[in-house]
Amino acid sequence: MFDKIKGKIIIKLKKVLGLEAETVEMLRNRGVIVGNNVSCFGKIDNGHGFLVTIGDDVTISTATILTHDASTKQWLGYSRIGRVTIGSRVFIGAGAIVLPNVTIGDDVIIGAGSIVTRDIPSNSVAVGNPARVIGTVDDYINKEKEKMKNSYVGNIYWKNMTKEDMVKMQEAISEGMWAYDL
Repeated sequence: MFDKIKGKIIIKLKKVLGLEAETVEMLRNRGVIVGNNVSCFGKIDNGHGFLVTIGDDVTISTATILTHDASTKQWLGYSRIGRVTIGSRVFIGAGAIVLPNVTIGDDVIIGAGSIVTRDIPSNSVAVGNPARVIGTVDDYINKEKEKMKNSYVGNIYWKNMTKEDMVKMQEAISEGMWAYDL
């Protein structure tokens, strides 16, 4: 009985402290419109999730999606809020922050650590603070395909790897080869 209660407390603490990702079902229960095949490991604005729309085939790594800006609250008594729309086939990198009133088109890659302050058009790779478009997804994927021709390319994830697999990957990476399939 005590272990069951302890387990529930730990789960609640992890959620409150942001150590556990919300499931798609949890996001939908908060009003977030979520498409199919979405993986979200980040934080979506707790107070205004209903202002977020996420398309199909989206991965949000440990990023933050904000629909409010409370910087004016102390002086004006109000916070600015706005919608965030994320298209389909989008990847948002670790540590990225998407601010209110932003639309991210389809087929977009947002680089790790980027701060998205304005709309990002479809078929774009955007990076930086503030995020700016540096190219197309098509060009980026073609360049990466070329790089991978001379790389170790595996299809295993570390949880399924043997020690031998890990050594093989370490050796390949030390030789500059790095691609693998999760």
